[in-house]
Amino acid sequence: MKRLGIALFYAVCGYFAAAALGYFLIAAFSPNAHDRDLEAAMTGAFVTGPVGALASFVFGFVRGGRGSA
Repeated sequence: MKRLGIALFYAVCGYFAAAALGYFLIAAFSPNAHDRDLEAAMTGAFVTGPVGALASFVFGFVRGGRGSA
C-alpha cells in the first residue's frame, strides 16, 4: 500500500511538472500565432501532463519498492 501511495504522489507531482513544462515549451516555440495560448494550455493539460504522470507513476512505483529486510 505504501508503494502505491508513493507512486500516486509521484504521478500527481509529475503531472503538474510535465504540464507546466509542456505549456511553456509550446508557448515559446509554436509557430501558431492565432491561438498559441490555447494550444499551449490544451497540450499541457491533455498530452504532456498525462505522459509525465504515467512516467512518474512508473518511476515512483519502482523507487517505492521494498526496502532491505
